[in-house]
Amino acid sequence: MYVLHYYPGNANLAPHILLEECGVPYRLEFVDREHGALESPEFLKLNPAGLIPVLVDGDLVLPETAAICLHLVDQHPEAGLAPEVGTKERAHFYRWLVYLTNTLQSRILVGAYPKRLSDDEAGAAVVQRQARAQISQSLDIIERQLANSGPWLLGERFSALDPYLLTLCRWTRHLPSPARERPHLKRLLDATLARPAVQRAHEQERLTPPFY
Repeated sequence: MYVLHYYPGNANLAPHILLEECGVPYRLEFVDREHGALESPEFLKLNPAGLIPVLVDGDLVLPETAAICLHLVDQHPEAGLAPEVGTKERAHFYRWLVYLTNTLQSRILVGAYPKRLSDDEAGAAVVQRQARAQISQSLDIIERQLANSGPWLLGERFSALDPYLLTLCRWTRHLPSPARERPHLKRLLDATLARPAVQRAHEQERLTPPFY
């Protein structure tokens, strides 16, 4: 049985949804990040970086959201959450997964925690302003992709990318230019939220509106 170490609404939401989409047995392990659990010796043995999520699969201990998502889609190809390895469609899957984690997610984190890059108030304000502009730029790129390709990030096919995108768009809900203001992106997010597996994951993490 899989064990997913999580905190409600954090990056773990994406692999949590995938576990539900795959229909496999798993258990959630709550990590109380608000009370120092990420820095505990027990958790640091799982992930020395002190970050969630972490997936435990037998003797495999796997941190990093994108790595967990890739592991799950490879372990459960019958769920159809990624194109076949070696195809052009799979290459595009990799392209967008890397874009989500390396570009959009990293920009959102800088915008949310600007003091990690500047220890003075004025500098942090500049960092945050620039990060928010870059977040909007990233969302606009995805909006144009959806306008040209179809209802999902890979076009006509729902994939693991879409729950990952939903997770990141959730973090924009209080920004000046949230994801929901883009019509094609909003349509994808609404369609993703309508899936039973996505609803179950939200219920289990006790997430409440606004979802993005």
